[in-house]
Amino acid sequence: MSLTSAATLATLDRTGPRRITDLAAVEGVTQPAMTALVRVMEESGLVERRGDPSDKRVTLVCLTEAGASYVRTRHQAGVHAYERLIGELSGDEIEALMAALPALKHLAELESQDREGPKR
Repeated sequence: MSLTSAATLATLDRTGPRRITDLAAVEGVTQPAMTALVRVMEESGLVERRGDPSDKRVTLVCLTEAGASYVRTRHQAGVHAYERLIGELSGDEIEALMAALPALKHLAELESQDREGPKR
């Protein structure tokens, strides 16, 4: 799976259903590229298109259960990888990481806000 595909699934997991135009902007790709990507993920059973109940002209891209499961599995694999690596650090290095956690959390929040862009 491409990084853009994985990032798009993660965005849908965090923010819920989105328009293709919104996803393209968040992921930094063109609308035609996102349309093609959504088509492939739809054929793979990871996403589906649904009508927007508030605007019948709009189609939203939604995660399927298989897509949500993929995101959870990928996230858990990352957690396990970091657990293993942190286990190899010294006590002083672990303390330094813990002291940096508030700043790292703030960076992640800023990045998330920047990637999500305007919500619809």
